Amino acid sequence: MKFIGDAAAFVWNIVQTIRPNDILDIAVVALIIYKIISFVAKTGLAKVIRGIIFLLAVLWLSTLLDLNVVEFLMGNTIELGFIAIIILFQPELRRMLERVGSSNITQLFGRNVNVKELETAIDQSVSACIELSKSRTGALIAFERDIKLDDPVKTGSILNANTLAELLVTIFFPNTPLHDGAVIIRDGKITAAGCMLPLSNNPNLSRALGMRHKAGIGLSETSDAVVVVVSEETGSISVAVDGMLKRHLAPDTLGKLLRKELLTDDSDRRGKNIFERISKVKNNDKKDHNKNS
Repeated sequence: MKFIGDAAAFVWNIVQTIRPNDILDIAVVALIIYKIISFVAKTGLAKVIRGIIFLLAVLWLSTLLDLNVVEFLMGNTIELGFIAIIILFQPELRRMLERVGSSNITQLFGRNVNVKELETAIDQSVSACIELSKSRTGALIAFERDIKLDDPVKTGSILNANTLAELLVTIFFPNTPLHDGAVIIRDGKITAAGCMLPLSNNPNLSRALGMRHKAGIGLSETSDAVVVVVSEETGSISVAVDGMLKRHLAPDTLGKLLRKELLTDDSDRRGKNIFERISKVKNNDKKDHNKNS
């Protein structure tokens, strides 16, 4: 009992020394670590990080054992390695910085959206895609997330309308003024239509992909938007996320995918801690990579 009392007194003494700015300091560091772990999990940097840790271990051992040549080689390798990482992962780093720059302080802790409006927008969009797919009418619908799509919005016509399947089908009806551009949905509402999107510069894309697919992939490479594409030639439905294109989706699959990517309170994320969520992201990325390969 005396041991427990001494331990409790020791802990209480430590607690008394904690100041409010110490709590803020710990919270900021924890947030930064969480964002770094999430970024590593989503971009495939995990293997690179393991390689860096291995090189650091070798460097430490070479210093400990006074292996001058090995220490010199490892030191220069690590120094050049960080520069190589910046070059190789420039698109991912740019996307992360854009996300930080376009988010307010509340968005850094998670997206704050009207779930009900977003669910309605998803249901209406899926219904519209079914109709457009049946009639083989091309369509391009971009769902904005944290990174604002202000530049594409400026190239289109501002609507600020409720997301309705009938309106989406009308917008993409052939030979109408807005049918060639993209619809951008922000916070569950159609913000603009007839918007021009950046084309992907990925040389590994299939030549069978049309301009709509390349535009959808291009936007998903430069932002965190989720882009739905309906092929004019085949009527197939695809979704572009993080530069990856998931093709030939059934309506049910489309709805589940949009809910998973856009809703912050989907059932897969409830009750899971950070490590379970990151593990799930990594497994999904591997599946998507294998599917697209």
